[in-house]
Amino acid sequence: MPKAVRVPHLAAIALAATLAACSGPTPTTYDLAAPRDVTAPRRSIQLVVAEPLAVQALASERIIVKDATGAVSFVGGAQWADQLPRLIQARLIQTFENARSLAAVGRPGDRVASDYQLNTDIRAFEIRPGTGEAVVEISAKLIQDQSGRVARSRIFTARVPGSASDGAAASAALDQALSTVLAEIVRWVG
Repeated sequence: MPKAVRVPHLAAIALAATLAACSGPTPTTYDLAAPRDVTAPRRSIQLVVAEPLAVQALASERIIVKDATGAVSFVGGAQWADQLPRLIQARLIQTFENARSLAAVGRPGDRVASDYQLNTDIRAFEIRPGTGEAVVEISAKLIQDQSGRVARSRIFTARVPGSASDGAAASAALDQALSTVLAEIVRWVG
């Protein structure tokens, strides 16, 4: 009988030790900003911005470092404020709103009677230590809502000096590159 009591007790101790090992220090959380000073031609269209598509490594809160061989690692002790696709969608919508270039902009489900939908794909959002750059690359397609036809498509890329030395440096460089891409997308749609 004592053995039966000890085994569950030992299992509980092992489980507690495992959980304690998994709970390290809370990572510092970084956000991305929507550019405020974007000017674009005024168009009387309504636009829905879909959540960007991304491969699994990019569809997370982790800040990515990609070396010359293509190996992916992460900036330790740092994370984004939300999963990257949702964060980029929110900042893209805010950039359109800040530019005041469209009649309306929203997300799918916002009940916006859209003329177009903007579909994006995050191709790169990473620090590349080999070149010392932060690289953001987003593919965009402007889809006519009624017909489903692609009205336009383009790939937007920005590279700025960037380091993976810490979360603050990496996030600041990626934020700067993203701001360039977001402003270009807003002007392109306009």
